[in-house]
Amino acid sequence: MKRILFTVISLLFSVSVMAAEPFADRIDLTSSTVGYAAIVIFILAYILVMGEEKLHMRKSKPVLVAAGVIWILIGFVYSGDNAVLAEEAFRENLLKFAELMLFLLVAMTYINALEERRLFDGLSSWLLKKGFTYRKLFWITGLLAFFISPIADNLTTALLMSAVVMKVAEGNKKFIALCCSSIVIAVNAAGSFSPFGDITTLMVWQSGKVEFTEFLRLFIPALVNYLIPAVIMSFFIENRSPATLHSEVELKRGALRITFLFLLTVATAVFCHIWLHLPPVLGMMMGLGYLQFFGYFLRMTLPGSLARKRAMAEREGDQKRLEQLGSVVPFDVFSRVSRAEWDTLLFFYGIVLCVGGLGFMGYLGLLSQSLYGNLDPTIANSILGVISAIIDNIPVMFAVLSMDPEMSTGHWLLITLACCTGGSLLSMGSASGVALMGQARGYYTFASHLKWTPVIALGYIASILLHLWLNEATFHI
Repeated sequence: MKRILFTVISLLFSVSVMAAEPFADRIDLTSSTVGYAAIVIFILAYILVMGEEKLHMRKSKPVLVAAGVIWILIGFVYSGDNAVLAEEAFRENLLKFAELMLFLLVAMTYINALEERRLFDGLSSWLLKKGFTYRKLFWITGLLAFFISPIADNLTTALLMSAVVMKVAEGNKKFIALCCSSIVIAVNAAGSFSPFGDITTLMVWQSGKVEFTEFLRLFIPALVNYLIPAVIMSFFIENRSPATLHSEVELKRGALRITFLFLLTVATAVFCHIWLHLPPVLGMMMGLGYLQFFGYFLRMTLPGSLARKRAMAEREGDQKRLEQLGSVVPFDVFSRVSRAEWDTLLFFYGIVLCVGGLGFMGYLGLLSQSLYGNLDPTIANSILGVISAIIDNIPVMFAVLSMDPEMSTGHWLLITLACCTGGSLLSMGSASGVALMGQARGYYTFASHLKWTPVIALGYIASILLHLWLNEATFHI
């Protein structure tokens, strides 16, 4: 009974970025008071995370404290001659997290820069200008989310597309809730076939389990995962146009060029990893340099640009334009960095370190034997996908990578697909869902998403079956 209990707890709450290593030099703490205390601390922290919407407390707070307490407990146990083992384990966890954090930080900075240049305001204005019906807007925002997410990551894409929805929806609560649900499904599904689309996919790619081009095998299953619930949901949307008046939006200088630099940054990261076998974060940080150089160019050329625009406005007698030009603020890269989703990044740190400690105590070894030792990988991976809806897909994927079971490329693609799309079953199952509950507070809630869980589950099952059929050849080791 005790082993079953620990298996369940580990399955629900285990995560680590460390590659599986022998536990010969480590102390098995799975049946110790320290191990019990660590499990309890993490469960309490996660309960507080799940209650974020009610408590109005940022989700990073409890996991940061829990991570510190868990590793302090480990430090006490390993104090003395074995202290170096705990130190090395902590540093390895921290290094892996740092790579992922810097990668995401650059992506978020670019998205914030594009938002500041009013690229997405321009998109909202264009949608309103075209006079699309609610149903067409539902499909446009969903499909845009699906195709942008593989490049910009699902969290930032979800936040931006939901901002577009809020601007065009004229306060229509039902429409906003449906669109937000559709966006979460779309970005999570699309995140499965690109290393840049989801943190879980990025982790699998960085670990070397799946090559960059192999992820494209999941495109059709991911598309089906999105389309099945989207088609059903679209029948519940009014086929009328919003009454909101559109206003012309002028893009700020450099918006399109920053878009190009972002694509160049992604290409640089791919080049570094595929051809040079260097971490993708090297290319992303280099891309941040691209943006800094361009920001310098924008600041240096701003006086001349303002002078030309001011002279033109004076000739035309456009007083409103002159007032706007007088309030122009120079582009600042570091202000864009400061606007990154720091709460999400710190939450990510807390989760990784928290349950990285649990893995170091021996719980992941127990889980690996109980899950992959007794079940077929197809069944095990499908189950983990459902579990990712409950506790977020990031911890689940970290746990699998830490256990490092011997699986074919097809099974690694399966766990990627399952974790990404399984996170859509509940609003709290992915970072994008959690973020939208905050951004569209009062419109998109846990309950509004839950009512569509059955149709989302249909897409989840269909995508897995389709992957098993289309990519059958990849399931042989």
